[in-house]
Amino acid sequence: MPGCLVVSGIQWGDEGKGKVTDILSRSADLVVRFQGGANAGHTVVVGDRKVVLHQVPSGALNPAATCVIGPAGVLDPETLLKEMDDLAAAGVSLGPDRLFISHATHLVLPYHKTLDALRERARGESRIGTTGRGIGPAYEDMASRAGIRFADLFDTARLARRMDGVLTERNAIIKHLGGQPLDRAAMVDACIEWGRKLQPFVRDTAAVVHAALSSGRRVLFESAQGTLLDLLHGTYPYVTSSLTAGPAAFPLTGVGIPRDPLVIGIMKAYSTRVGAGPFPTEDEGDVGTWLRDKGSEYGSTTGRPRRCGFLDLPLLRYAVRTCGIGALAVLKLDVLSGLAKLPVCVAYDLRGRRHDVPHPDMLADPALKPIYEEWDGWAEDVAGIADPAALPSAARDYVRRIEAGVGVPAILLSTGSDRSHTILVRDPWA
Repeated sequence: MPGCLVVSGIQWGDEGKGKVTDILSRSADLVVRFQGGANAGHTVVVGDRKVVLHQVPSGALNPAATCVIGPAGVLDPETLLKEMDDLAAAGVSLGPDRLFISHATHLVLPYHKTLDALRERARGESRIGTTGRGIGPAYEDMASRAGIRFADLFDTARLARRMDGVLTERNAIIKHLGGQPLDRAAMVDACIEWGRKLQPFVRDTAAVVHAALSSGRRVLFESAQGTLLDLLHGTYPYVTSSLTAGPAAFPLTGVGIPRDPLVIGIMKAYSTRVGAGPFPTEDEGDVGTWLRDKGSEYGSTTGRPRRCGFLDLPLLRYAVRTCGIGALAVLKLDVLSGLAKLPVCVAYDLRGRRHDVPHPDMLADPALKPIYEEWDGWAEDVAGIADPAALPSAARDYVRRIEAGVGVPAILLSTGSDRSHTILVRDPWA
């Protein structure tokens, strides 16, 4: 019986990790966000209530779960406080007894967001497609040892010194890019106010998570983005600024690898991508439009329309291998209802050589061609089905062929956005 689960997106993000984490956290003691920042938008729908979580772990709606933000994430204090207020207005209490934030978490501050937007504008047609939330510049400061961390908010003298060390340089770059430099005194005052409100939430989260794992409590790790956006293993440079692969959860949180962790790969029944970067199975015609409209494929953080296309088994195999995926969660099966045939990429051809597991670096090669098979679709509406036996035979076959194609069983199927629109084939905690 695993006491540790990792929820890991295995496409280009937006796979539905928020919904899966929300469901699995009902049996969890701790839910840990181990990387990323407010560029992630995890949508959870319960009845007529839709909650989009950017900073707070997706276990927030389950009152028995403690939520943890680890040291490898980047925290936007302004966004976090607003999100906590929104949750409180929705009747969700998230006080210092339920939300723990690592003292070592780096902060996303207004100059990071300004710099992010100006750089993206300066790239012109070469823009990456960032969310403009300041994530990249914040991770840059972390790597260059110039960042301001959560603990710095509670020591005014140290905060002022560190702000002096970074803001002069950042303002010079902002001015060079045509922006308006930020006021140092106003920035320090804002940080002090954020620190006053957030100090009760600071913890040594590595010690908290280690103690939970050591005592046999159930810990659920939640990733942001997806494997194909991983800084090292994704479609570089069209990637995020952190390590998104599931097994990174443990070193990034500051704990050893638990015994027999289960890494669950979250995927859609088709493929989507936001922003620039290679997408070989993208459909820019009627099917892509169908998927976008029916699947409401618009970014939960930015509102941008997602690029949509066909399922890509070779890249799923790559993500399964990279992350050590032991089980799948297949979401948005309901979106495919009504399509008679479903083209599925089963391999790639590159100058006459077949690739069943391509490296993402290959995707930018114009000579790379998807090899498709046509799988049978289904006409029946499967929205809201919670019993696997009630699925059309073609939908069950579609899932079985995915399982065979990547060599991993599916333990959860989703037929809609609500919690109840879920088929739990097997309880991963059992």
